[in-house]
Amino acid sequence: MDKVVATAAGAVADISDGASIAVGGFGLCGIPSVLIQALYEQGASGLSVVSNNCGVDGLGLGVLLGAGRIARATGSYVGENKEFARQYLAGEIELELTPQGTLAERLRAGGCGIPAFYTPAGVGTQVAEGGLPWRYDADGGVAVASPPKEVRVFDGVEYVLEAGITTDYALIRAARGDRHGNLVFDRSARNFNPLAAMAGRITIAEVEEIVRPGELDPDEIHLPGVFVQRVVPLTWEQAAEKHIEKRTVRAAEAGR
Repeated sequence: MDKVVATAAGAVADISDGASIAVGGFGLCGIPSVLIQALYEQGASGLSVVSNNCGVDGLGLGVLLGAGRIARATGSYVGENKEFARQYLAGEIELELTPQGTLAERLRAGGCGIPAFYTPAGVGTQVAEGGLPWRYDADGGVAVASPPKEVRVFDGVEYVLEAGITTDYALIRAARGDRHGNLVFDRSARNFNPLAAMAGRITIAEVEEIVRPGELDPDEIHLPGVFVQRVVPLTWEQAAEKHIEKRTVRAAEAGR
């Protein structure tokens, strides 16, 4: 039952080239930055990543992206990462864009053993009809395009069939957790982290504060330990290091 691994390096040591990985967080909020750095230092490449976005240049998944370690990405938004755009347009990386809510449900469905589900999101667009550029060739032509998906009508409304997602591994970050892997997430970090954890066959969680089993009220647990295989305790310095994707400030008022 004790799932604690002493170091992030030890926790990601068996992730091999070509592995598929679901990664929690939203922008730079709630991302497993320590595990990502450990994976970068470990050297695995040719990775297939499923995450809402791919970090920013030099931070989050942008660390792996900048090193050329990611071969394919499934996500909802890549607009804050210039290197991602360059690789995508140059045909160096494959990208499957999917609506954000659909991505969340695909991860949840995979974790629940649901192979596919119907949703109205994307009906009447290339999401359903196919033709979205997944990969470009060196000349700017479409080398790989998304296939058409099944569309059915329920009660007079069209729905598109979306497949659940499972991955070899999941990397997530939690605010609190116990040695059994029961986890609590802080505010916005709760959006994709539990879902990514559910989708991974082996889920590795970096945790800011480790408590003894039984200290967490069952009603406050956001993700039960059954979905978590490895827990990495963070140092105070690691837990405190959090980046802001976009900092916005207002002008100081006169006299202050």
